[in-house]
Amino acid sequence: MLHRDDDLLVVDKPAGISTHAPDGARRDDVVSRLQAWTAARDGVAEASVYVGVHQRLDRDTSGVLLFARRREANKGLAAAFEGRQAQKTYVAVVRPAPREEGGTLEHLLAPGDEGRMRVVEGGRVPKDAVKAVTKWRVRERRGDRALLELTPLTGRTHQLRVQLAARGSPIDGDVLYGTVAAPRLMLHAESLSLAHPTTGKPARFVAPVPAELAAWARGEDDPRTVAERLEAAADQRWELARTPETTAFRIAHDGDGFAATPVDVYGEWAVVHGYDAVIEEALTGALLAGGLRGVYAKYRPKQANTVADTRRGDLAPKHAVAGEDAPDPYVIRELGLAFEVRLGDGLSTGIFLDQRENRRRLRAASAGKSVLNLFAYTGAFTVAAAAGGASRTVTVDVSAGVGAWTRRNLALNDLDDARHAVVTADVFPWMEGARARSERFDVVLLDPPSYASTRDSRFSAASDYPKLAALAFGLVAPGGQLLACTNHHDIARMKFRRWLHEAARAAGREVAQVKDLPAPSDFPPAAGGHVHLKSVLVTLR
Repeated sequence: MLHRDDDLLVVDKPAGISTHAPDGARRDDVVSRLQAWTAARDGVAEASVYVGVHQRLDRDTSGVLLFARRREANKGLAAAFEGRQAQKTYVAVVRPAPREEGGTLEHLLAPGDEGRMRVVEGGRVPKDAVKAVTKWRVRERRGDRALLELTPLTGRTHQLRVQLAARGSPIDGDVLYGTVAAPRLMLHAESLSLAHPTTGKPARFVAPVPAELAAWARGEDDPRTVAERLEAAADQRWELARTPETTAFRIAHDGDGFAATPVDVYGEWAVVHGYDAVIEEALTGALLAGGLRGVYAKYRPKQANTVADTRRGDLAPKHAVAGEDAPDPYVIRELGLAFEVRLGDGLSTGIFLDQRENRRRLRAASAGKSVLNLFAYTGAFTVAAAAGGASRTVTVDVSAGVGAWTRRNLALNDLDDARHAVVTADVFPWMEGARARSERFDVVLLDPPSYASTRDSRFSAASDYPKLAALAFGLVAPGGQLLACTNHHDIARMKFRRWLHEAARAAGREVAQVKDLPAPSDFPPAAGGHVHLKSVLVTLR
């Protein structure tokens, strides 16, 4: 909070948070947070808190953001912003550094593809083209990069980003217009000056340049401590963390700068995954200092197929490596459903947290449908389908142990009845038999491990997924759907989609629609990177 009076709220917005969520179901934007903060501070209902929006910052831009606290302030603020009397100053790190020390950028901008803006260069000028003007100067140079000060004289969508890219000096970390990967979009709204809407007196609000942006401009590493970086990552999960219906989620991932040591939260405990990396005491200490009771470690080699025993003590210590042990088993909640997890029993805990949104989608679409869950593990998808009113589910996994676990998860939610069959079998021969029996299901779930071995077979997603998908398509009822997933890092989304098209043809099935499903918000990819979980929903005719 930079400033608060009877008329104004001014904040220093972190990168990664939307000004105002376009989806009404989302409550993690700045406006929602301000409503919650004000309601808690003043002891009133959130619905009664007024927050008037007069400016916006892109989700990945940090810095000064001003709101009206009461409707009477709107007229003066609207006059200031619409009349260009409010002056904004930004800073950005760009590469390559411009040769000049400053100047003015003038372009015609028009909407482009996939949410981008484009520069209109010659030819017919589109009716929706608008003029964009920005003054700039170099504040600091270091090698091939420069820290620029930017003063926009117009307020167009993505104005600074598209203009600098058009000039040949795109902002580092800009995944839409740039080429240089960075920990974040290196753009910050440093100051805002305007006349106060009630007093008319000059007011200036300043948000200091973030430490990570200043260091990046100098070519240095992120100077923030592990605790500070973890806090920034946790701040992106504000909505998840304040929802009692969900107590397990990822609190730090690739896009938060924790690619080597991502962190999951299970209620009052954390699990840190070390991907060929040392799990530092600074990280476990920061988690305990943040209020968690204990921290478990999972040491994961990058080549998962080299691990024969995932329950080895050197890979997955049975006890917490910091703090106290969790109950074993321990019950967490996801979207109001209960699931049993075991935090010290092998590399896997009993639930794959990256599938939360897919389970939400399945639950919403399962009423009256038959559902087949293949490679089901502990049956989390089955529980979601049953909770959504599925008329019948069949859960198939080669392990009798996880089959029993599925039954316990169903029972935890009062869903363990005769409509839900749990089968212990190798998936490939089971599907062959089901096809011979002419079994069909309205929804088939296919989320195999990247590598798997049984007494009779071996499976590698990189080579065997198309064959597996063809068998699965043969079990989908007419008009039914296949939800296919993979987290194999060598399978790109386009390749995955092509495989599914080919598998449908091999099975003699006609595809009506192929839809990519977005990853959950707590699993952001690194800048310029790709999501690790690819999920595709295929609807057949």
